[in-house]
Amino acid sequence: MARRPRTPNTALAALMQSGGIGNAQLARRVNAAGRELGLRLHYDKTSVSHWLAGSVPKPEVRPAVTEAFSRLLARPVTCAEIGWPTEPAGERDVVAGVIDLSRADMDPSRRGVLKGGMYAAALAVPRFEDVAGRLEAVQAGRTVHIGRSDVETVRTMTDKVADILDQVGAGHARPMAAAFLVNTAGPYLRATGTDAVVRDMRAAVADFVYLTGWMAMYEDQQGLGQKYYQRALELAGAAEDHVTYCRTLRGMSLQATHLGHGSKGLELADAAAEAAPAAGPRLVAFLRGQQAAAAAMTDDRHTALTRLQETETALSRADNRRDAVGGYDTAAYFFHEAHVRWHLGDQAGSIASLR
Repeated sequence: MARRPRTPNTALAALMQSGGIGNAQLARRVNAAGRELGLRLHYDKTSVSHWLAGSVPKPEVRPAVTEAFSRLLARPVTCAEIGWPTEPAGERDVVAGVIDLSRADMDPSRRGVLKGGMYAAALAVPRFEDVAGRLEAVQAGRTVHIGRSDVETVRTMTDKVADILDQVGAGHARPMAAAFLVNTAGPYLRATGTDAVVRDMRAAVADFVYLTGWMAMYEDQQGLGQKYYQRALELAGAAEDHVTYCRTLRGMSLQATHLGHGSKGLELADAAAEAAPAAGPRLVAFLRGQQAAAAAMTDDRHTALTRLQETETALSRADNRRDAVGGYDTAAYFFHEAHVRWHLGDQAGSIASLR
């Protein structure tokens, strides 16, 4: 039987052309990156010609190629951009996942594909302990050093993008957010720093990715929003940031209930509450209110009303400072109360709560 001809890798060719990179030059850089990764590689220009013709190197070699490209182009490059398959979900490079998704969101030619992505009600959500520490696999070859000021840059951008969202809408704010993730946050995540700074950077970017997912959901691009939420969960786990992890799960629960998936919404809301650290009263209210709303959609009257009472009690104990955990306040409580009443058949009470 004749061997099936390979398909030329046009993505790789375009990437090399964009940086004026020759075959021999790329091979040398890949061999050098391989040495840093503990690999003995002996590629030459002929090897690169084979890649351009459609062959794909072994999975253990691909990090050396992406690192070589990242250094030659002075920006993060991932397997997906080269046109090669990515790792299985359990081995996926968390940073690459964020960058690939955000770069596609920036690209006008890909927007239609992303917008048409389906929301997956059956999506399996990774447990916190399953994603914690996964980013440690992406340590080799990093050359930039970050400090506290870089973490503050990400947090400041999160606040500013949230302000733009409030003022002019997600249609203007989300492209800016995607560009920031690719051009600034991605390199920060690849950078070195003290353990505390690296952990705080991951947490800060996780919060920014969560906000980007919220904006996609706000624009009714539900599949895209879900993908951003998945990336935020992975980063929060890598940062050992329970608050952002549970906040993201809570956002995913809100998305599920908004789309009519009550049981999935309750599962996610309960998971968020279970993952929460020792919580202050406002965080408790933030989580219990969503649990109440989801329970009402499953016709569990007792649980819904119990959670709603717990929400009201917790909120009454919170101080007047609307902190970063969702900014949950009295108006948000009345919205949840209206949601619960409506799904339990009390339409008049629901309208009164909304008013």
